[in-house]
Amino acid sequence: MTHTIALAGKGGVGKTTVTGLLIEYLCAKKNGPVLAVDADANSNLNEVLGVEVETTLGSIREEMAHAALNPDNPIPPGMAKQDYAEMKFAEALIEGDDYDLLVMGRTQGEGCYCYVNGLLSTQVARYSSSYRYVVVDNEAGMEHISRGILPKVDTVIMVSDSSRRGVQACARIFELVKELKLGAKQIKLIVNRAPGGVISDGVREEIEKSGMELLAVLPQDETIYDFDSEGTPTSKLPEDNAFRKALYAALDKLTF
Repeated sequence: MTHTIALAGKGGVGKTTVTGLLIEYLCAKKNGPVLAVDADANSNLNEVLGVEVETTLGSIREEMAHAALNPDNPIPPGMAKQDYAEMKFAEALIEGDDYDLLVMGRTQGEGCYCYVNGLLSTQVARYSSSYRYVVVDNEAGMEHISRGILPKVDTVIMVSDSSRRGVQACARIFELVKELKLGAKQIKLIVNRAPGGVISDGVREEIEKSGMELLAVLPQDETIYDFDSEGTPTSKLPEDNAFRKALYAALDKLTF
């Protein structure tokens, strides 16, 4: 049975860093296999994981949209457009040793993401049964879940920074998850980037008022900043790193 884990929170709180290390945790501690899904139009989960991405669903969509007008039409003679599209979509799945990665990407220029969202939904449904875990790094908010792109969600992890506004954003996501009745067995909050690994009384009161269950408070970590600045995959943090140890200890409390 596939276990689907969705991560969400407002932008800039370190959600993708947490997602990358969660994927590493599932591979190391739970023996995977994992399908990692970068469902953020501003895709950068691959950078956290240290994976090169050449093709996204969004870029394939653009190629298909312009193929008929292109004098150098990439679709081979005699091949149906649908067959060519399926071949290209299969190429969008980046296969690794312990996990595979599927990147939504974005459309070029103006326009709605509805079509690309539909592609993402189709591809996740196509592949998910082959994996023990599906981990989805959502864009800010829970748009992909509210649009029914994920067929089910077993665990929701909301990530906030140590500010009241970050917690309030997660509280809105928390209410949406409850309204949608997704059947999630676990809905937890992680507060990230807390100076000294401590949150203020005001932030703690905000969490208690929301009814969210606090899973962990993760410390502000300069090593993550250094890795980011140098282009080193954050998922490769040393095993004795304080941030990594705190996150892994929190994940040990969950049922996967």
